[in-house]
Amino acid sequence: MHFLVTGHTGFKGAWLCLLLSHRGHQVSGLSMDAKAESLFEKAGIQNCLNENIVCDIRDFTSVSNSFKSVNPDVVVHLAAQSLVRESYRDPATTFETNVIGTINVLRASQGLDNLKAQLIVTTDKVYKDLKADGSYKESDPLGGDDPYSASKAMADIATQSWLKSFENVPTSIARAGNVIGGGDICEDRLIPDLVNSFINESTPQLRYPNAVRPWQHVLDCLNGYLLLINQMINHKETGAWNFGPTDSKSKTVAEVTERSGAIWGTDATWTQTPGNHPKESVNLLLDSSKAREQLGWVDKLSFEESLEWTIGWYLEVSKGVSPRERSQQDIIRFEER
Repeated sequence: MHFLVTGHTGFKGAWLCLLLSHRGHQVSGLSMDAKAESLFEKAGIQNCLNENIVCDIRDFTSVSNSFKSVNPDVVVHLAAQSLVRESYRDPATTFETNVIGTINVLRASQGLDNLKAQLIVTTDKVYKDLKADGSYKESDPLGGDDPYSASKAMADIATQSWLKSFENVPTSIARAGNVIGGGDICEDRLIPDLVNSFINESTPQLRYPNAVRPWQHVLDCLNGYLLLINQMINHKETGAWNFGPTDSKSKTVAEVTERSGAIWGTDATWTQTPGNHPKESVNLLLDSSKAREQLGWVDKLSFEESLEWTIGWYLEVSKGVSPRERSQQDIIRFEER
């Protein structure tokens, strides 16, 4: 199969390129330029690609021409402005990238000769914040207070509308969040912030230490996406799908911080960041029983293993281990499960 991954230079996209290549697929990517210290750059992921296309997802003509040039069997749409605090700083670009960019992908995929399936990836933050326990099923109403969440909910709804209104190949929506793993460098994400603190021997600062999140290793998440794609191709399975870990892997930000410090071998103390911060959900958990029952998807890694693999990646790379080598080792270990 030939996969075209949008947003392939991002954290999750880079891991997906490596996993697909390991499984023997051809991979092409479409994205903005990779950041200098990104996993994409440090692991030399461009070397495993058929085509590496630099393109703004908001530019329909460029997206359409690129899709026609690659003519893939499968499209996985990951490209997004994915940071909550950045969405407050630049809401217009966030909405343009996440909403118009998704519509551009849906438009560009129509009429491709080889296309068999496409997956539109949104987020666990698409759900309207209505439940005290924060546990959401695919049928729950969508919404979003901050610009990021609202833009992804809009992209999700736009995709559903598009699929009901026009003829398409089998297409599904995947909702996941709080994915961890080696090589993430995004600002305002917990693991990169913690690693920077450990390296600089400074005390981590947490905005919402008691916030509960469903922590999941990136390979567990991506494995779910690929299981769904297989179902789309072989059984025409479609719809919206949650990919979140079991409740046992839902931990507070403080718990993750303390455990990460212990793995790194440093003082696990932290302080709460003073001042007011943009609103975030206190509890955010996904009910993924649909994917478990209908796709046979399971988490291969426990919470402890997910965190050990993640912090271990950064620790080994900080000591000189090749990011590409360590990432491939993680994929091999994961596939052997």
